[in-house]
Amino acid sequence: MIASGLSRLISVLSVLVATASFGQSSNWPPTVRLLRTPEGGLQPQVVADEKGAWHLAYLKGDPAACDVFYAVRQPGQTDFGSSIRVNSISGSAVALGTIRGVQLALGRNGYVHVAWNGSTKGKQHGEGASMYYTHSNEARNGFEPERNLMKASTALDGGGSVAADDKGNVFVVWHGRPTGGSEGEANRVVLVARSTDDGKTFTAERQVSPKGRGACGCCGLKAFLDGKGRLGVLYRAATGGTERDATLLISGDNGDSFKDLSIGPWRASTCPMSSMSLVQGAGDIWEAAWETGTKIQVGQVKLATISCDVVEPEGTGKRKHPVALSQGTTRLIAWVEDSAWGKGGSLVWELTDVKSGRKSTGRGPGVPAWSRISAVADNQGGFTIIY
Repeated sequence: MIASGLSRLISVLSVLVATASFGQSSNWPPTVRLLRTPEGGLQPQVVADEKGAWHLAYLKGDPAACDVFYAVRQPGQTDFGSSIRVNSISGSAVALGTIRGVQLALGRNGYVHVAWNGSTKGKQHGEGASMYYTHSNEARNGFEPERNLMKASTALDGGGSVAADDKGNVFVVWHGRPTGGSEGEANRVVLVARSTDDGKTFTAERQVSPKGRGACGCCGLKAFLDGKGRLGVLYRAATGGTERDATLLISGDNGDSFKDLSIGPWRASTCPMSSMSLVQGAGDIWEAAWETGTKIQVGQVKLATISCDVVEPEGTGKRKHPVALSQGTTRLIAWVEDSAWGKGGSLVWELTDVKSGRKSTGRGPGVPAWSRISAVADNQGGFTIIY
């Protein structure tokens, strides 16, 4: 009798466990929320801080000569607060091409670091195209006047980037030619200017890409600095006129030296005007996303072995401007589909449970011309895509 009762108890417990497991799995997929960029802005870039606030930078105005704006969504709020203009030179940013927009990073003591490619209005004070940088002021209620960090280089074209950490390090990264260098994309190089005092001063830019590798002229790059002092730069190389591999530069010593890793081989004779994504993944992994032809590829970069596992979202269509990030065991990949010069596209995303392999896809309303998307993980286990 005792054995029989124990057996029935075990059976009941098994049913309860199975029911609980089913209930947990029914919460998948996580919610994906869609949020328009405030004020009809373009090319949003969002970063969450450790307290859960979302920091947003975006462009607004004439796409050929627009302005940079910044806003914050505090924890528990559903909308961003009032925006403030970042650039002091009116019209000094450019949205045309969808590649040369604003980039944002969070640093020590609440500093917000912003960088962008200058418009032709930069020439109003004796410069060619400028790699502009600024950071929030001491009161954190505005921004210092922007500075052009190009001191020993020229021929800025594809979009630059900025990365920062909680130790005062700031890196602004772009590609161009050293002053006096030969023309041609094979002679373009990835350049880094570094600050160790929260962006107050910077070293002169120096080349960090391998000699002879080149850089695809109209493609953007993405910089990322993790909590262990490792700097990553994801860019499109240009070698021999046809080798346009997505290439990752990795520094383990705060930008003093770099290793390079080809993670997305591609052969093409023309520049695709592509953008990149690079963020922290789970543990000792970075999540990278890039374009290869009309496809999107996503890589999990394993820092311990300097290797990369690559996957592609399912489906067809001309895909551009990817972002990828993970929360728990779920990876979000989002992109813009069927966009072109001066033409918007569709917002598409794919969720994957990396343990079970389950997938879920979705589409949203159109992405405006000259714009792309950004995404952030929320504290409910879901994701928000801003476009």
